[in-house]
Amino acid sequence: MVIALIEEAKVSYIFLEWTEFLVRWLHVIAGIAWIGSSFYFIALDLSLLKRKDIPKEAHGEAWQVHGGGFYQIVKYLVAPDKLPSQLTWFKWEAYATWISGFLLLILIYYISADLYMIEIEKFDLSNLEAISLSLIGIILGWVLYNYICKKTVKKNNIMLSIFILLVFTFFSWLYFQVFSHRGAYMQIGSMLGTIMVANVLMIIIPGQKKVVKSLLENKKPDSIHGITAKQRSLHNNYLTLPVIFIMISNHYPTIYATDYSWIIISLIIITGALIRQFFNIKHSGKKPPYLLWVPVLMIILFAVYLSEIGKPNLTNNDKRANVIIEQIPKDLILASEEIIVSKCAMCHAKEPLWENMQHSPKLVNLETVNDLIKNIEGVYSQAVMSYAMPPGNLTDLENSERKTLYDLYKFVKNSN
Repeated sequence: MVIALIEEAKVSYIFLEWTEFLVRWLHVIAGIAWIGSSFYFIALDLSLLKRKDIPKEAHGEAWQVHGGGFYQIVKYLVAPDKLPSQLTWFKWEAYATWISGFLLLILIYYISADLYMIEIEKFDLSNLEAISLSLIGIILGWVLYNYICKKTVKKNNIMLSIFILLVFTFFSWLYFQVFSHRGAYMQIGSMLGTIMVANVLMIIIPGQKKVVKSLLENKKPDSIHGITAKQRSLHNNYLTLPVIFIMISNHYPTIYATDYSWIIISLIIITGALIRQFFNIKHSGKKPPYLLWVPVLMIILFAVYLSEIGKPNLTNNDKRANVIIEQIPKDLILASEEIIVSKCAMCHAKEPLWENMQHSPKLVNLETVNDLIKNIEGVYSQAVMSYAMPPGNLTDLENSERKTLYDLYKFVKNSN
Protein backbone atom coordinates (compact mmCIF):
# COMPACT_ATOMS: atom_id res chain seq x y z
CA MET A 1 0.00 0.00 0.00
CA VAL A 2 2.77 2.42 0.92
CA ILE A 3 4.54 1.67 -2.38
CA ALA A 4 1.34 2.42 -4.26
CA LEU A 5 0.94 5.70 -2.40
CA ILE A 6 4.46 6.82 -3.14
CA GLU A 7 4.33 5.71 -6.77
CA GLU A 8 5.26 8.53 -9.16
CA ALA A 9 6.04 10.74 -6.14
CA LYS A 10 2.34 11.40 -5.60
CA VAL A 11 1.75 10.57 -1.97
CA SER A 12 -1.76 10.56 -0.53
CA TYR A 13 -2.50 13.80 1.29
CA ILE A 14 -4.04 11.92 4.23
CA PHE A 15 -0.98 9.67 4.39
CA LEU A 16 1.32 12.72 4.48
CA GLU A 17 -0.83 14.41 7.12
CA TRP A 18 -0.70 11.34 9.36
CA THR A 19 3.02 10.91 8.79
CA GLU A 20 3.73 14.53 9.66
CA PHE A 21 1.49 14.36 12.73
CA LEU A 22 3.06 11.15 14.07
CA VAL A 23 6.58 12.48 13.53
CA ARG A 24 5.65 15.75 15.23
CA TRP A 25 4.11 13.76 18.10
CA LEU A 26 7.34 11.78 18.48
CA HIS A 27 9.36 15.00 18.32
CA VAL A 28 7.36 16.59 21.14
CA ILE A 29 7.50 13.46 23.33
CA ALA A 30 11.24 12.95 22.79
CA GLY A 31 11.88 16.65 23.34
CA ILE A 32 9.99 16.60 26.64
CA ALA A 33 11.98 13.55 27.76
CA TRP A 34 15.31 15.10 26.77
CA ILE A 35 14.66 18.54 28.20
CA GLY A 36 13.07 17.06 31.32
CA SER A 37 16.06 14.82 32.05
CA SER A 38 18.42 17.73 31.31
CA PHE A 39 16.63 20.04 33.73
CA TYR A 40 16.41 17.27 36.32
CA PHE A 41 20.11 16.41 36.32
CA ILE A 42 21.17 20.05 36.37
CA ALA A 43 18.96 20.67 39.41
CA LEU A 44 20.14 17.41 40.98
CA ASP A 45 23.81 18.22 40.48
CA LEU A 46 23.39 21.66 42.00
CA SER A 47 21.49 20.30 45.02
CA LEU A 48 24.10 17.71 46.08
CA LEU A 49 25.36 17.96 49.65
CA LYS A 50 28.60 16.62 51.10
CA ARG A 51 27.34 14.71 54.16
CA LYS A 52 29.52 12.92 56.71
CA ASP A 53 27.95 9.50 56.31
CA ILE A 54 28.40 9.13 52.55
CA PRO A 55 31.27 7.06 51.09
CA LYS A 56 34.64 8.76 51.20
CA GLU A 57 35.07 8.85 47.43
CA ALA A 58 31.54 10.25 46.86
CA HIS A 59 31.19 13.83 45.67
CA GLY A 60 27.76 14.48 47.18
CA GLU A 61 24.36 13.12 48.07
CA ALA A 62 20.73 14.07 47.60
CA TRP A 63 17.54 12.64 49.08
CA GLN A 64 14.35 12.96 47.08
CA VAL A 65 10.75 11.88 47.48
CA HIS A 66 8.46 11.11 44.55
CA GLY A 67 5.58 8.78 43.77
CA GLY A 68 5.30 7.44 47.30
CA GLY A 69 8.95 6.43 47.56
CA PHE A 70 12.28 7.85 48.76
CA TYR A 71 15.39 8.03 46.60
CA GLN A 72 18.96 8.29 47.86
CA ILE A 73 21.24 9.52 45.10
CA VAL A 74 25.02 9.56 45.46
CA LYS A 75 27.33 11.09 42.88
CA TYR A 76 30.89 9.93 42.21
CA LEU A 77 33.31 12.01 40.19
CA VAL A 78 35.33 8.82 39.76
CA ALA A 79 33.87 5.34 39.80
CA PRO A 80 33.41 3.57 43.16
CA ASP A 81 35.34 0.40 44.00
CA LYS A 82 32.71 -1.73 42.31
CA LEU A 83 31.17 -0.41 39.11
CA PRO A 84 28.24 -2.44 37.74
CA SER A 85 28.48 -3.63 34.18
CA GLN A 86 25.01 -2.31 33.40
CA LEU A 87 24.74 1.49 33.40
CA THR A 88 21.80 3.66 32.37
CA TRP A 89 22.82 6.16 29.71
CA PHE A 90 20.73 9.25 29.08
CA LYS A 91 21.26 9.75 25.37
CA TRP A 92 18.42 8.27 23.34
CA GLU A 93 16.08 11.12 24.26
CA ALA A 94 18.45 13.53 22.52
CA TYR A 95 18.92 11.31 19.48
CA ALA A 96 15.18 10.70 19.05
CA THR A 97 14.51 14.44 19.32
CA TRP A 98 16.98 15.26 16.55
CA ILE A 99 15.94 12.41 14.24
CA SER A 100 12.24 13.30 14.50
CA GLY A 101 13.07 17.00 14.16
CA PHE A 102 15.08 16.39 11.00
CA LEU A 103 12.26 14.28 9.57
CA LEU A 104 9.89 17.19 10.22
CA LEU A 105 12.33 19.51 8.48
CA ILE A 106 12.15 17.22 5.44
CA LEU A 107 8.37 16.66 5.53
CA ILE A 108 7.45 20.33 6.00
CA TYR A 109 10.26 22.53 4.75
CA TYR A 110 12.28 20.48 2.26
CA ILE A 111 9.35 18.87 0.43
CA SER A 112 7.66 22.28 0.18
CA ALA A 113 10.80 24.41 -0.02
CA ASP A 114 9.22 26.67 -2.65
CA LEU A 115 6.43 27.46 -0.20
CA TYR A 116 8.21 27.67 3.16
CA MET A 117 11.91 28.38 2.50
CA ILE A 118 12.29 30.37 -0.71
CA GLU A 119 11.54 34.06 -1.04
CA ILE A 120 12.12 35.13 -4.62
CA GLU A 121 12.57 38.80 -3.65
CA LYS A 122 15.69 37.78 -1.70
CA PHE A 123 17.13 34.91 -3.76
CA ASP A 124 15.51 33.11 -6.65
CA LEU A 125 16.62 29.65 -5.54
CA SER A 126 15.55 26.28 -6.81
CA ASN A 127 14.25 23.79 -4.26
CA LEU A 128 17.48 21.80 -4.48
CA GLU A 129 19.59 24.91 -3.96
CA ALA A 130 17.56 25.95 -0.91
CA ILE A 131 17.79 22.47 0.64
CA SER A 132 21.53 22.27 -0.08
CA LEU A 133 22.16 25.66 1.55
CA SER A 134 20.13 24.57 4.55
CA LEU A 135 22.12 21.36 5.02
CA ILE A 136 25.43 23.15 4.50
CA GLY A 137 24.42 25.76 7.08
CA ILE A 138 23.49 23.13 9.68
CA ILE A 139 26.79 21.25 9.20
CA LEU A 140 28.86 24.44 9.07
CA GLY A 141 27.22 25.70 12.27
CA TRP A 142 28.32 22.59 14.18
CA VAL A 143 31.83 22.51 12.67
CA LEU A 144 32.47 26.16 13.49
CA TYR A 145 30.99 25.90 16.99
CA ASN A 146 32.95 22.73 17.77
CA TYR A 147 36.20 24.29 16.52
CA ILE A 148 35.72 27.38 18.69
CA CYS A 149 34.94 25.27 21.78
CA LYS A 150 37.95 22.99 21.31
CA LYS A 151 40.27 25.96 20.98
CA THR A 152 38.91 27.60 24.14
CA VAL A 153 37.95 24.60 26.29
CA LYS A 154 40.06 25.69 29.28
CA LYS A 155 39.52 29.43 28.87
CA ASN A 156 36.98 31.99 30.08
CA ASN A 157 33.48 30.58 29.51
CA ILE A 158 31.85 34.00 29.63
CA MET A 159 33.97 35.39 26.81
CA LEU A 160 33.43 32.18 24.85
CA SER A 161 29.65 32.47 25.29
CA ILE A 162 29.68 36.10 24.10
CA PHE A 163 31.72 35.15 21.03
CA ILE A 164 29.40 32.22 20.22
CA LEU A 165 26.39 34.54 20.61
CA LEU A 166 27.93 36.91 18.05
CA VAL A 167 28.49 33.99 15.68
CA PHE A 168 24.85 32.88 16.09
CA THR A 169 23.70 36.44 15.46
CA PHE A 170 25.70 36.57 12.24
CA PHE A 171 24.19 33.26 11.10
CA SER A 172 20.71 34.59 11.94
CA TRP A 173 21.28 37.71 9.87
CA LEU A 174 22.73 35.67 7.00
CA TYR A 175 19.81 33.22 6.91
CA PHE A 176 17.31 36.08 6.84
CA GLN A 177 19.09 37.46 3.77
CA VAL A 178 18.74 34.12 1.95
CA PHE A 179 15.58 32.35 3.12
CA SER A 180 12.01 33.40 3.81
CA HIS A 181 11.29 34.62 7.33
CA ARG A 182 9.78 31.34 8.44
CA GLY A 183 12.46 29.30 6.69
CA ALA A 184 15.23 31.35 8.29
CA TYR A 185 13.76 30.91 11.78
CA MET A 186 13.49 27.14 11.41
CA GLN A 187 17.01 27.04 9.97
CA ILE A 188 18.40 28.69 13.11
CA GLY A 189 16.39 26.31 15.29
CA SER A 190 17.69 23.32 13.32
CA MET A 191 21.26 24.54 13.64
CA LEU A 192 21.02 25.08 17.41
CA GLY A 193 19.24 21.75 17.92
CA THR A 194 21.90 19.96 15.88
CA ILE A 195 24.66 21.55 17.95
CA MET A 196 22.98 20.41 21.17
CA VAL A 197 22.52 16.82 19.98
CA ALA A 198 26.02 16.69 18.47
CA ASN A 199 27.37 17.77 21.86
CA VAL A 200 25.76 14.65 23.33
CA LEU A 201 26.56 12.26 20.47
CA MET A 202 30.09 13.33 19.60
CA ILE A 203 31.49 14.86 22.79
CA ILE A 204 29.70 14.02 26.05
CA ILE A 205 28.82 10.33 25.57
CA PRO A 206 32.13 9.30 23.91
CA GLY A 207 34.02 11.10 26.67
CA GLN A 208 32.00 9.36 29.37
CA LYS A 209 32.58 5.98 27.72
CA LYS A 210 36.32 6.58 27.69
CA VAL A 211 36.24 7.51 31.38
CA VAL A 212 34.22 4.37 32.25
CA LYS A 213 36.59 2.19 30.23
CA SER A 214 39.64 3.65 31.97
CA LEU A 215 38.11 3.12 35.39
CA LEU A 216 37.13 -0.46 34.64
CA GLU A 217 40.73 -1.08 33.56
CA ASN A 218 42.02 0.58 36.77
CA LYS A 219 43.56 3.41 34.76
CA LYS A 220 43.44 7.10 35.56
CA PRO A 221 41.03 8.80 33.13
CA ASP A 222 42.06 11.91 31.23
CA SER A 223 40.56 14.95 32.95
CA ILE A 224 39.93 16.65 29.60
CA HIS A 225 36.86 14.46 29.04
CA GLY A 226 35.19 15.77 32.18
CA ILE A 227 36.15 19.38 31.41
CA THR A 228 34.83 19.17 27.84
CA ALA A 229 31.62 17.40 28.88
CA LYS A 230 30.94 20.05 31.51
CA GLN A 231 31.47 22.83 28.96
CA ARG A 232 29.11 21.30 26.40
CA SER A 233 26.49 20.37 29.02
CA LEU A 234 26.56 23.97 30.20
CA HIS A 235 25.97 25.22 26.66
CA ASN A 236 23.08 22.77 26.17
CA ASN A 237 21.63 23.98 29.45
CA TYR A 238 21.56 27.59 28.29
CA LEU A 239 20.40 26.84 24.72
CA THR A 240 17.38 24.76 25.76
CA LEU A 241 14.89 27.61 26.26
CA PRO A 242 15.81 29.48 23.05
CA VAL A 243 15.38 26.28 20.99
CA ILE A 244 11.93 25.69 22.55
CA PHE A 245 11.06 29.32 21.75
CA ILE A 246 12.00 28.84 18.10
CA MET A 247 10.06 25.56 17.93
CA ILE A 248 6.78 27.23 18.89
CA SER A 249 7.42 30.62 17.25
CA ASN A 250 6.17 29.52 13.81
CA HIS A 251 2.64 29.80 15.21
CA TYR A 252 3.18 33.54 15.81
CA PRO A 253 4.09 35.45 12.64
CA THR A 254 4.66 38.79 14.40
CA ILE A 255 7.65 37.10 16.08
CA TYR A 256 9.33 35.35 13.15
CA ALA A 257 8.17 37.35 10.11
CA THR A 258 9.30 40.93 10.70
CA ASP A 259 12.36 42.90 9.60
CA TYR A 260 14.19 42.41 12.92
CA SER A 261 13.36 38.78 13.66
CA TRP A 262 17.04 37.86 13.32
CA ILE A 263 17.85 40.21 16.23
CA ILE A 264 14.94 38.81 18.25
CA ILE A 265 16.55 35.35 18.10
CA SER A 266 19.74 36.69 19.69
CA LEU A 267 17.73 38.49 22.36
CA ILE A 268 15.87 35.27 23.16
CA ILE A 269 19.18 33.39 23.47
CA ILE A 270 20.28 35.96 26.07
CA THR A 271 16.89 35.81 27.80
CA GLY A 272 16.94 32.01 27.94
CA ALA A 273 20.45 32.03 29.40
CA LEU A 274 19.44 34.52 32.11
CA ILE A 275 16.36 32.47 33.05
CA ARG A 276 18.42 29.28 33.25
CA GLN A 277 21.03 31.12 35.34
CA PHE A 278 18.34 32.14 37.80
CA PHE A 279 17.17 28.56 38.28
CA ASN A 280 20.72 27.20 38.36
CA ILE A 281 21.52 29.49 41.27
CA LYS A 282 18.19 28.71 42.94
CA HIS A 283 18.73 24.94 42.68
CA SER A 284 22.22 25.25 44.13
CA GLY A 285 20.66 26.34 47.42
CA LYS A 286 21.80 29.95 47.17
CA LYS A 287 19.55 32.97 47.42
CA PRO A 288 17.75 33.36 44.09
CA PRO A 289 18.89 36.50 42.22
CA TYR A 290 15.43 37.95 41.64
CA LEU A 291 16.96 41.05 40.07
CA LEU A 292 17.80 38.91 37.03
CA TRP A 293 14.14 39.14 36.05
CA VAL A 294 14.57 42.88 35.46
CA PRO A 295 16.89 42.50 32.43
CA VAL A 296 14.80 39.52 31.28
CA LEU A 297 11.67 41.68 31.22
CA MET A 298 13.52 44.59 29.58
CA ILE A 299 14.92 42.36 26.82
CA ILE A 300 11.50 40.82 26.13
CA LEU A 301 9.91 44.27 25.95
CA PHE A 302 12.64 45.34 23.53
CA ALA A 303 11.93 42.25 21.41
CA VAL A 304 8.23 43.19 21.36
CA TYR A 305 9.25 46.70 20.28
CA LEU A 306 11.34 45.24 17.44
CA SER A 307 8.30 43.27 16.28
CA GLU A 308 6.31 46.49 16.23
CA ILE A 309 8.81 48.58 14.26
CA GLY A 310 9.76 45.65 12.03
CA LYS A 311 6.27 45.01 10.67
CA PRO A 312 5.61 45.81 6.98
CA ASN A 313 5.78 49.50 6.11
CA LEU A 314 2.22 50.40 5.21
CA THR A 315 2.74 54.07 4.42
CA ASN A 316 1.92 55.17 0.89
CA ASN A 317 1.19 58.39 -0.92
CA ASP A 318 -2.47 57.61 -1.58
CA LYS A 319 -4.01 59.29 1.44
CA ARG A 320 -7.67 58.49 1.60
CA ALA A 321 -10.27 61.20 1.98
CA ASN A 322 -12.79 61.29 4.75
CA VAL A 323 -14.35 57.87 5.12
CA ILE A 324 -17.78 56.76 6.23
CA ILE A 325 -17.49 54.46 9.23
CA GLU A 326 -20.92 52.91 8.77
CA GLN A 327 -20.24 51.72 5.22
CA ILE A 328 -17.09 50.49 3.49
CA PRO A 329 -16.32 52.53 0.38
CA LYS A 330 -16.78 50.70 -2.91
CA ASP A 331 -13.24 51.45 -4.06
CA LEU A 332 -11.88 49.78 -0.92
CA ILE A 333 -14.10 46.76 -1.49
CA LEU A 334 -13.00 46.44 -5.11
CA ALA A 335 -9.32 46.92 -4.24
CA SER A 336 -9.49 44.35 -1.42
CA GLU A 337 -11.30 41.86 -3.62
CA GLU A 338 -8.71 42.26 -6.37
CA ILE A 339 -5.91 41.62 -3.87
CA ILE A 340 -7.32 38.41 -2.43
CA VAL A 341 -8.31 37.02 -5.83
CA SER A 342 -4.88 37.66 -7.36
CA LYS A 343 -2.65 37.14 -4.31
CA CYS A 344 -4.47 34.77 -1.91
CA ALA A 345 -7.11 32.65 -3.59
CA MET A 346 -4.71 30.27 -5.35
CA CYS A 347 -4.29 28.56 -1.97
CA HIS A 348 -7.13 29.91 0.16
CA ALA A 349 -9.95 28.47 -1.92
CA LYS A 350 -12.41 25.60 -1.73
CA GLU A 351 -10.45 24.04 -4.59
CA PRO A 352 -6.86 25.36 -4.28
CA LEU A 353 -4.83 25.71 -7.46
CA TRP A 354 -1.51 25.12 -5.66
CA GLU A 355 -0.05 21.73 -6.55
CA ASN A 356 -0.69 18.90 -4.05
CA MET A 357 -2.85 21.16 -1.85
CA GLN A 358 -6.11 19.37 -1.09
CA HIS A 359 -7.80 22.13 0.90
CA SER A 360 -7.09 25.71 1.92
CA PRO A 361 -4.58 26.22 4.77
CA LYS A 362 -6.40 25.96 8.11
CA LEU A 363 -9.61 25.75 6.02
CA VAL A 364 -9.54 29.54 5.57
CA ASN A 365 -11.09 30.55 2.24
CA LEU A 366 -10.38 33.99 0.76
CA GLU A 367 -12.31 34.03 -2.49
CA THR A 368 -14.74 36.87 -1.77
CA VAL A 369 -14.82 40.06 0.27
CA ASN A 370 -17.21 38.32 2.67
CA ASP A 371 -14.57 35.63 3.21
CA LEU A 372 -12.00 38.33 3.79
CA ILE A 373 -14.11 40.19 6.34
CA LYS A 374 -14.93 36.94 8.15
CA ASN A 375 -11.20 36.15 8.47
CA ILE A 376 -9.93 39.72 8.82
CA GLU A 377 -8.19 39.10 12.16
CA GLY A 378 -6.05 36.34 10.69
CA VAL A 379 -5.27 38.39 7.58
CA TYR A 380 -4.28 41.32 9.78
CA SER A 381 -1.87 39.14 11.77
CA GLN A 382 -0.41 37.21 8.84
CA ALA A 383 -0.25 39.81 6.07
CA VAL A 384 -0.47 43.26 7.68
CA MET A 385 1.45 43.01 10.94
CA SER A 386 4.01 40.58 9.50
CA TYR A 387 5.35 39.13 6.27
CA ALA A 388 4.13 35.62 7.09
CA MET A 389 1.67 35.57 4.19
CA PRO A 390 2.03 34.89 1.38
CA PRO A 391 4.79 32.36 2.25
CA GLY A 392 8.04 33.73 0.87
CA ASN A 393 5.86 36.47 -0.70
CA LEU A 394 5.33 34.11 -3.63
CA THR A 395 2.52 36.21 -5.10
CA ASP A 396 4.41 39.49 -4.61
CA LEU A 397 2.01 41.15 -2.19
CA GLU A 398 3.19 44.77 -2.13
CA ASN A 399 3.21 47.02 0.92
CA SER A 400 0.63 49.29 -0.71
CA GLU A 401 -1.67 46.27 -0.96
CA ARG A 402 -1.00 45.38 2.67
CA LYS A 403 -1.99 48.96 3.45
CA THR A 404 -5.29 48.41 1.62
CA LEU A 405 -5.97 45.33 3.73
CA TYR A 406 -5.11 47.38 6.81
CA ASP A 407 -7.65 50.04 5.79
CA LEU A 408 -10.29 47.35 5.43
CA TYR A 409 -9.33 45.93 8.83
CA LYS A 410 -9.86 49.35 10.45
CA PHE A 411 -13.29 49.66 8.85
CA VAL A 412 -14.38 46.24 10.05
CA LYS A 413 -13.08 46.85 13.59
CA ASN A 414 -14.71 50.28 13.79
CA SER A 415 -18.03 48.95 12.59
CA ASN A 416 -18.17 46.29 15.34
